[in-house]
Amino acid sequence: MRQLQLECIEAHAEGEAGRVVINAAGLVQGATMAERLAYCRDHLDDLRRFLLREPRGFPGLCAVLVLPPVEPGSDLGIVVLEQGGFTPMSGSNTICTVTAVLESGIVPMLEPVTRVRIDTAVGTVETEAVVSGGKVRSVTVANVPAFVVGLDVPLEVPTFGTVAVDVVFGGGFFVQAPAAAMGLTIDPDRGRELTRAGALLKLAALEQLDVRHPLNPDIDAVGNIMLHSGDRQPGVQDRNAVVLTQGRLRADDPSTWTGALDRSPCGTGTCGRMAALHARGQLEIGEKFSHLSVIGTEFVGELLGTTTLGAYEAVLPTITGSGWVTGRSTWVLDDTDPFPAGFSVGDIWAPGL
Repeated sequence: MRQLQLECIEAHAEGEAGRVVINAAGLVQGATMAERLAYCRDHLDDLRRFLLREPRGFPGLCAVLVLPPVEPGSDLGIVVLEQGGFTPMSGSNTICTVTAVLESGIVPMLEPVTRVRIDTAVGTVETEAVVSGGKVRSVTVANVPAFVVGLDVPLEVPTFGTVAVDVVFGGGFFVQAPAAAMGLTIDPDRGRELTRAGALLKLAALEQLDVRHPLNPDIDAVGNIMLHSGDRQPGVQDRNAVVLTQGRLRADDPSTWTGALDRSPCGTGTCGRMAALHARGQLEIGEKFSHLSVIGTEFVGELLGTTTLGAYEAVLPTITGSGWVTGRSTWVLDDTDPFPAGFSVGDIWAPGL
């Protein structure tokens, strides 16, 4: 990392900031995307911290490493960087990436629709971008199959007692629960309370749940938490807040019970939510699903069909949203910089990062 220089396109998808790194190919090893994800986790955590923590980053920031494709016909591969670690897939970061590579010319833009095929550690993702006047207007992501591990699974959550949760996969493993079950509403002014509740749910999930992806056994832990508006009701808008924890959670240390809220409606979380709603009989194949974030931005989801994934019955989800390029950046590491992996301060960060 001593001579590191990273070229990035800054973007956001429905409010969620994504830093798209376009010259990372030489940093990552592996013949498959699963091997590349494992390499990043084993060898590049300082790079993740360098990009996402201060003085270059902030708690709500994510990033993407744009890599060469591994499958015939694909345009690129991605590995996603979040504050809690590397993840195989992210809907909002995929939208940021597609918007960035098309508007920068890295992938040729064809009007009115450009298709971009992306390799990830959990499978190849097809996307369609609606484009006009040299700008990406919206992106539809045909995500990897989503499935339910369990509905109404009881978790013993510190300070909250027993909470019934849905355990789902939508590109990463999620625990999802109604905000009302924890005495909360989806309100940006209650962000601190939402992140605390989400962190405690994740702490319980990591201790009490055993999950493993049927095709990539290295994906074996709950990554994020979604608090949502509950069962679907006529005339009631579906909303959610996804909690992204930052560091190690400890039951005996309340200062670690924190994180940041996804500013977007969360693409992979929306896919997992649709899988659970379908399993409950509350969302039909082909039915549009409007899902709002904590700040009121929208993804529109749809289930295109069903399939099987190992032992799981799965659904084929899509999400549609918009991304915007916000700038370009070059991030460098000087040999004399005392913070090669960035830093965090407890005023806005979880302690012990």
